Amino acid sequence: MTELLTDTRTAPPRAAAPAGNGSPPPPAARGTRRRLGPGRTVPFGRLIGPVLVVALWWAASATGQLDPRILSSPGTVLSTAADLVADGRLQDNVLVSLQRAGLGLFFGVIAGVLLAVAAGLSRTGEYLFDGPLQIKRAIPSLAMLPLLILWLGIGEQMKVTVIALGVAVNMYINTYASLTGIDSRYVELAEGLDLSRAQFIRKVVVPGSLPGFFVGLRLGVTASWLGLIVVEQVNATSGIGYMMFQAQQYAQSDVIIVGLVAYGIFGFASDAAVRAVERKVLSWRRTLAG
Repeated sequence: MTELLTDTRTAPPRAAAPAGNGSPPPPAARGTRRRLGPGRTVPFGRLIGPVLVVALWWAASATGQLDPRILSSPGTVLSTAADLVADGRLQDNVLVSLQRAGLGLFFGVIAGVLLAVAAGLSRTGEYLFDGPLQIKRAIPSLAMLPLLILWLGIGEQMKVTVIALGVAVNMYINTYASLTGIDSRYVELAEGLDLSRAQFIRKVVVPGSLPGFFVGLRLGVTASWLGLIVVEQVNATSGIGYMMFQAQQYAQSDVIIVGLVAYGIFGFASDAAVRAVERKVLSWRRTLAG
């Protein structure tokens, strides 16, 4: 490889081939080079899909193609949301749900990252933690719900624990995979430079594991909302899920749709926030995502 690069750099430039000899023209003569990537980033481009879905929903409702008994129209949902805000029900339930999801996400991220670091940087940690966590990966957190209710009861502790378990597994799997996927040549280089353990972690481990960390964080945010939907329907007295469960008893489909829209908005916004932080922190990478 070195000889090839040397020959390429020292070789004299070739003379341009005369026109009409059958050889293809140089790239500059063929016009603008074709782009093979996904193209330029459009501001707020990720909103196009959700806006189109709402537009189709509105059009189907307005033309009578969608039975309001099956799915309420966007106008009805907006009116119901305004009524829920006016009497304070929506914001009170939203705050409770955000608190549960936030606590579960916080504890899950910390636990998942600590376990990934312990398993990724130590053979002993790998032997102790990786096996049980891979087994837990195959067992959905919601399948453990009956056992967690027996252990922790039906209060807030159980709800936060269910959410944290789902988040922790996603964080562990992706961060651990990113850690163990660091090129061994960087480790050898750090050893050759006689870096300390702290310097090795700061200059090699952290940059190498950040891509997997952010993938796990995005999946963890989604897992926190998925877990929240379920636990808020288990003997809850507040939260978006409880509001939806109560609406189901009285066939209030518009209230159910308000709850689903709230879940969707928070999920989309949280994922967008993680993406923005990821682009900022990993700005040194050149990827198709830009």
